[in-house]
Amino acid sequence: MKAVVIDEYGDRSKLHMTNIAIPEIEDDEVLVEVKATSINPIDWKLREGYLQENIPLKFPIVLGWDVAGVITRTGSAVEDFHAGDKILARPDLTNRGTYAEYTAVKEDKLAKLPENVSFEEAAAIPLAGLTAWQGIYDNLKVEKGQTVLMQGGAGGVGIFAIQILKHIGAKVITTASSQNADFLKSLGADQVIDYHTDDFSEVLSDIDAVFDTIGGETLAKSYSVLKDGGSLVTIAGGIDQELADAKHINANGIWLHPNGKQLTELVDLVSRGIVKVVIDSVHPFSEEGVVKAHEISESHHAKGKIVVKM
Repeated sequence: MKAVVIDEYGDRSKLHMTNIAIPEIEDDEVLVEVKATSINPIDWKLREGYLQENIPLKFPIVLGWDVAGVITRTGSAVEDFHAGDKILARPDLTNRGTYAEYTAVKEDKLAKLPENVSFEEAAAIPLAGLTAWQGIYDNLKVEKGQTVLMQGGAGGVGIFAIQILKHIGAKVITTASSQNADFLKSLGADQVIDYHTDDFSEVLSDIDAVFDTIGGETLAKSYSVLKDGGSLVTIAGGIDQELADAKHINANGIWLHPNGKQLTELVDLVSRGIVKVVIDSVHPFSEEGVVKAHEISESHHAKGKIVVKM
C-alpha cells in the first residue's frame, strides 16, 4: 500500500511517499481502508523529534492519528463492527499511523459514522474533539451556568471545546486574535479577548475553570483568574503546584486517551448539528499534499482542522 513516511527525524522534507506492507490485524482489531485523515500538532512535533523520548517509535514511521474510512476486515474477537461499516477513530499511537491507504484500529477505539457526516468531517473530529471532550467532562467536570476560559479558542481543540461548553450551558470566554472574534462568537463564545491588545489576567477574575491549549506565560497567568477552588487543565505544559495550592485549584496536565464510546457521543452531536466541524483546508493524499498540510499546521494560523483526503 502507499504511505507517507519518515525514515528519520527532521523538517518537512523528511516526509516521502513509499510502498509498505498492509498492516496485519490482531484479534481485537479491524483493518480500515482510509478515506481521510487530518493533521495535528503532534504529527509535526513527532516528525521533528521533539517527542522521541516520550514516544519512542521505530522507523519507518507512518504519522497521523485521525482516521475516517471503511472496515475491510475484522479480527476474530471483534463483535460490534463488520466489513463495510463506515467508521471514525483515533487509533493507538504506533508507528503505523493514518497517512496510508490502510490502518489497523482496536475495536474499542471505533465509532460508527453517521450517514450525514462526511469522511472529511469525520477525520477532523477524533483527536481534537476527544481532547476537548475529556478536558471538559473528565477533568474540569463543567456544569451548566459555570464560567470557563478557553485559552486558544480558534485552534482545533478550542473550536470543539467552545461548542461542547455551550451545549452544557456554560458561559464561555476565549482568547484569540480579533480577526477570529466573530467566528468564535458564531460557535457560541460569549466573550473574545484579543490577546494582541488585552491581558486577560487584568480583565478577568473569579472564573470557575480554565482550559489551556497555549502553555508558557498564558498558562502561568491562568491561575490568577480562577476563583478559589477552581479547576484548570492544560494540554500544553506542566502544572505549577505552588500556584495551584495557593488557591486550592484542581490543576491537571492531560493526555488524550482514545475512546470509542466518547467518540460515538461526540459524532452524534455533530450528526444532530449541535457541534459543527470546521475545516481549514483539504489536501490530496500525496507527498506534496501532506507536506503542504504540515506547513499550514506549523504556521499556527489554520482556522479549523487540516484534512488529507484519499
